[in-house]
Amino acid sequence: MDITSLQNPRVKHIVKLRDDKKQRLEDDVMLVEGFDEIQLALSAGHKPQTLLSAPELVTQQMSGLFAETLTVSRAVFEKMSYRNNPDGWLAIFPIPSTTLDSVSLLTETPLIIIAESIEKPGNLGAILRTADAAHVDAVLLCDPRVDLWNPNVVRASRGTVFSVPVVECDNASALEWLKSRKMRVLAATPAADEIYSNADMTQPIAIAVGTEAEGLTDFWMQNADLRVKIPMLGKVNSLNVSIATALITYEAVRQRSK
Repeated sequence: MDITSLQNPRVKHIVKLRDDKKQRLEDDVMLVEGFDEIQLALSAGHKPQTLLSAPELVTQQMSGLFAETLTVSRAVFEKMSYRNNPDGWLAIFPIPSTTLDSVSLLTETPLIIIAESIEKPGNLGAILRTADAAHVDAVLLCDPRVDLWNPNVVRASRGTVFSVPVVECDNASALEWLKSRKMRVLAATPAADEIYSNADMTQPIAIAVGTEAEGLTDFWMQNADLRVKIPMLGKVNSLNVSIATALITYEAVRQRSK
């Protein structure tokens, strides 16, 4: 089926899915744009409801059998797209459902990231890329302010939102789950005395990070087993949350590689 009209009802609905969280939740679907991102979702076992392509833009061919495949004109694709310089591939996926009980820890010394109240899609996406690269067992998205299935999170994460178990939960449930697995909580805060690289991260550990403006709430500060800081030698007292997460996570990777 070819869609060439910008007024096509399917096109209008996809644009609404892109822009409207309420519509995504109502339909229980999300948009994934880009050849690499779609391939990563497929490799993680997710199946799209619909795959759309614009032959004028496509440079790589997608293989596999899909429930519904549509071709659209360049103008239609660019109306639906949320990326600069789109590559002509867009898919509609069911929203994955991941719970704390469904998370399978990958190693005997698991590494978890707790991301509390993250606000910006770009920051969450970057944290997910770090989690994938460092082979983190799971990301616990506690009391989130950003929609995990926002297309901009998918874009910023380069599709790693599918390769890393991500659980949306409240703080108390996350802490109970961690304690039941005998995991220590390491809280990142500029107010700490100990530098992060001096902390022992070779044991099962969960790294908790909060917003740049407010940091972690009292809940995690009070329930943390250890509080650490990143040395700040300039005028500001904190790094971007995604950068801070990457630094501490890779310190854990470094220590564990010895």
